[in-house]
Formats: sequence, C-alpha cells, structure tokens
Amino acid sequence: MTSPVRGAPPQPGGGPRQLAPAMQGILITCNMNERKCVEEAYSLLSEYGDDLFGPEKFTDKDQQPSGSEGEDEDVEAALKKEVGDIKTSTEMRLRRFQSVESGANNVVFIRTLGIEPEKVVHHILQDTYKTKKKKTRVILRMLPVSGTCKAFLEDMKKYAETFLEPWFKAPKKGTFQIVYKSRNNSHTNREEVIKELAGIVGSLNSENKVDLTNPQYTVVVEIIKAVCCLSVVKDYMLFRKYNLQEVVESTRDPAQLNPKQAAHAGNGKAAHLESGATSHQNDAAVGRNQQQAVPENSEELGLGQTKPGSETQVEEEGGARPELASQVSEGAKSNERDLS
Repeated sequence: MTSPVRGAPPQPGGGPRQLAPAMQGILITCNMNERKCVEEAYSLLSEYGDDLFGPEKFTDKDQQPSGSEGEDEDVEAALKKEVGDIKTSTEMRLRRFQSVESGANNVVFIRTLGIEPEKVVHHILQDTYKTKKKKTRVILRMLPVSGTCKAFLEDMKKYAETFLEPWFKAPKKGTFQIVYKSRNNSHTNREEVIKELAGIVGSLNSENKVDLTNPQYTVVVEIIKAVCCLSVVKDYMLFRKYNLQEVVESTRDPAQLNPKQAAHAGNGKAAHLESGATSHQNDAAVGRNQQQAVPENSEELGLGQTKPGSETQVEEEGGARPELASQVSEGAKSNERDLS
C-alpha cells in the first residue's frame, strides 16, 4: 500500500477540504499538536483499515484524450470533455482516509470513503483494550461519525428520524444515552437537542430506555460551527468514552493477569464494591445536584483530564438528563431507576 502523505492537508482536487454535511469519517481530539495527530491518525487507520478491508487499491489511470476527434469538436465540447476527464481522474485519486479542516482547535476530522467508520474505530479500541499497547502519543479520543447534517434543530430532527432507525426502530430496541458537545457554535441549545433526539428514539420504539450507567448504545452528538456530526456507538463506557489513552491505562481484565495479580485485583474489586454499596444512594443524589453545576460551555469532557470519581458527573453533563427519560418510556421516571 502506498503510504499517505503524513500530516499534509488534502491534496488538490481530492474532494471537500472542510467538514460539511453529507460526510462520514472520524472525529479525533488531540493535545495541541494537530499535525502530529494527523500523522498518528493516518498510521493507525491505515494499519487497522488494511486489517479489516485489505490493502487500499488505487486506480489512478491516465486517460488519454482521443486525437481523432479533436478537430471536429468545438471549443465548448472540448472544454466540457476536459472538465469531465479531470473529475474522473480526481474521483480515482480519493483516499480511503483523508484529513479535512474540522473548524475547531485541537480537533482533526478524517473523512472516510467506502468503509464504515464505526467499525474501524471499534476495532482499534477493542484491540487496544485487549493488548494495552500504546500506539499514539497525542491522539486522545477517536469518535466515528456515521453522518453529518446542518447544525440547526429542524435539520437535525429531520436527519435523525431516519439516521437512528437501524439501531432503535421496532422490532429493534436497546438502552441508550445521549452525549453532546458543541464547539464554535452559539445557536444550538443542548437541552433542546437532547430532548428532541430522545423523543425520536422513543417514537421509534417505546421499549427503548435511558441508561446513564451502562447503555447498549450511546448517541454521540458533536457540533462544530454549522455542522452536526452524529454516530451511535457501542461499549462507550467500557472503552472510556472512546479515549485511547485511558483505554491503555485502564485495568486489565482478570483473564489477562497471572493468578497472583488476578487474586489481588479481585480483592480490590470486592472491597470497592462493598464500600460503594453503602454510598450508592448518596452518590446518585450528588450526581443530580452536580448536573446544574457543570458550565454550559465547559471544555471537552472525557479526554483523560478527569478523575475516575467524576465519571457520573461527566456523563450526566453530556447525556440525556433524567427528566428527558419521559420522552422515551413511562418506565424511566427517575435517575435512580435508570441507574438501578
């Protein structure tokens, strides 16, 4: 496979150069160094992309114009043919992964073509979770983006009605949460967006229920300027909100430890559960109060900058609030019931 141009902007003629509606890709947050982030992203995505879909194939064929009809064509026809040849050649050069301008600092967007971004990202996180092998330095979170639309409430509602069907439309059902983040945008309201999306999920199947602790699905809403990025992901909590650094540092599964380590881990877990059981009700009450304490324009959450003890607060800030549970089902009337 021909290696991509590392850290370089999209090649001329290689498609849209900035994040826009009707795209798929991977939204990546980083720690200041965006150029290094692009390099790491290309390397990581190429490795796992080849593993899942095989080596990338290029069909950049030179198209030679026919000289026999050159004299017969008028200027307009010749120009039209030249434009068509350029367009065809451009389409053949489009890469499987290509960086475009995201519109926000410390955020990189890698557009994908012909593959499922959620499948690639989940594969990367699953392998990282198993091996604990650190392959990146500046990449923090990798969020698949299965679709984008205009970041206006009516556009988002219309788009989500069909976008969410593969996961939530009857007879399919599942527990879910909604996490929301907005950058460089002042015209969208977090509560309104979450309420509308929760209502759509509920309308697709009344058995879909809110779960802020360990949901089957997490609806990720990332808004940058006038573009809304949407995805539905699995194992959001297991993979530490899709934070590669935290997945590497998280405790290994008992099956990966030797007998002595496993016994020690088991004792620690038992002690933690015993002490946690006595304070569960107090923690739930504190979590409700903390919801109102989180600033509306707080910085990116879940980037490895929060302590394990703040997980409940962080998720409630971005997730569907307890009062929105009524949009989904009659059974989810309180946060305590959802957490049980």
